[in-house]
Amino acid sequence: MPETTATTGTTQVLIAGAGPAGLVLALELSRRGVPHRLIDAAEAAFPGSRGKGLQPRTQEVFDDLGVIGAIHAKGSPYPTMTAWENGERVRDWDMMTRGEPTPDTPYAEPWLLPQSRTQEVLRERLAELGGKVEFGVRLTHFAQDAEGVTAELSGPGDAFERVRVAYLVGSDGGRSTVRAALGTTFTGETVDPTPMLTADMEMDEAGLVRTHWHTWNSHPDGAVAMCPLPHSNLFQTYIRFDGGDPDPAPEAVRRVVTERTGLPTGEVRWASVFRTRAAMAEHFREGRVFLAGDAAHIHSPAGGQGLNTSIQDAYNLGWKLAAVLRGGAPDALLDSYEAERLPVAAGVLGLSTRLHRGTTTTGPLSSHRGPEGHQLALGYRESPLSVERRTGLADTALRAGDRAPDAPCKDARTGETRRLFDLFRGPHFTLLALGDAELPPSAADLTPHIRTYRIAGPTPDLLDPEGHATRAYADHGLFLIRPDGYVGLATNEAADVAGYWPIAG
Repeated sequence: MPETTATTGTTQVLIAGAGPAGLVLALELSRRGVPHRLIDAAEAAFPGSRGKGLQPRTQEVFDDLGVIGAIHAKGSPYPTMTAWENGERVRDWDMMTRGEPTPDTPYAEPWLLPQSRTQEVLRERLAELGGKVEFGVRLTHFAQDAEGVTAELSGPGDAFERVRVAYLVGSDGGRSTVRAALGTTFTGETVDPTPMLTADMEMDEAGLVRTHWHTWNSHPDGAVAMCPLPHSNLFQTYIRFDGGDPDPAPEAVRRVVTERTGLPTGEVRWASVFRTRAAMAEHFREGRVFLAGDAAHIHSPAGGQGLNTSIQDAYNLGWKLAAVLRGGAPDALLDSYEAERLPVAAGVLGLSTRLHRGTTTTGPLSSHRGPEGHQLALGYRESPLSVERRTGLADTALRAGDRAPDAPCKDARTGETRRLFDLFRGPHFTLLALGDAELPPSAADLTPHIRTYRIAGPTPDLLDPEGHATRAYADHGLFLIRPDGYVGLATNEAADVAGYWPIAG
């Protein structure tokens, strides 16, 4: 019998599942000093390219986490599309609306990076902060009570461990063990019954240019599309099976690709079969247990929404767990996780499904992707944490619950350029005072995690010579920015800041 080890320790959060959501949550907890463990049942890191599109809002999250440089260095802009017929290129087009960075939006279009590399960057950042992933450790059972969660883990060599934590987060994928154990309803539908196969494969002998995403749409058994993966000789390959069942064995994948494209193929590094479904959990919180990422919602790959929504689940939950465990906030703050993320996930799920069903033979590959998929307009205006005290606002005005825009300003003392995103970066709240708005007498005393900056007006910390901050926010007012980069409070009255619930307790 394996040895049973009773563990009490200091771990406050157990995260089951080290995909994008689990890694971002671990990073959020690490930089806030919250003891946690991140476990994954797999023996090694995920090797494939599956979720490869990083939307602009996710790039902003990565900017805040300190990894955007590595993300950009390892990836590339999305390629344009080209269609092949009978060995000839017959059409080129762009599947997405592209834009240029602006002062308030520094990341204007999706970034291409295979999921395995995204996770690698996040693991490296986690290691810098003293964290790690415990691979080969499986959550086998848990029970919760009013004071915490007792979890049983199995590890290498049939090791058995019992841990006691304050909270458990299931970020363990679409077949979530945590969700199943909770008995949480997972309601969904089959978006497309046709099976698909995705693979990462070499195409060195085929001579395909790496500046385009190549498609073959006319084969009677289904379309093929190949996207070049940056800084490699690999193509992520989608194969649709309108007749027959996919076989992920490497030789079978190579044979199908050659049959449908007429091209010679190389090594298959990774392959996976899927049928496109959309589903969402009825609840994202059950007592002291939370669901995040694919454990809470699964999407069509159309529009590149699933991985991004998962990352932002964790970004939302992380600071709230820390506020409760380390900052003295009430447990009720954690209810806002479901209140905010469930409606967002439902909307994004609808967008992915519409994009998929708006296509024909190529499934998710021919859908045009507009700015609605960038996730910059998603927000939490209806959240209990969003407090808007101003009246008579224009329809286009920034409001509580909206994403807080960036803006380049000048340090009033040194003249150095300082982006608002640089000021927001980190685990703190940020209070912006625009113009001559009166500051609360002791803003820094409200919480140790608040930083205050006056933009323009009397005794400014920052100057706004080109008016970017004024246009993005207002020429007067107080804006309290949450740690996850959303406007929590917008007001003209200094007294409202002290009464804002998440920092007032």
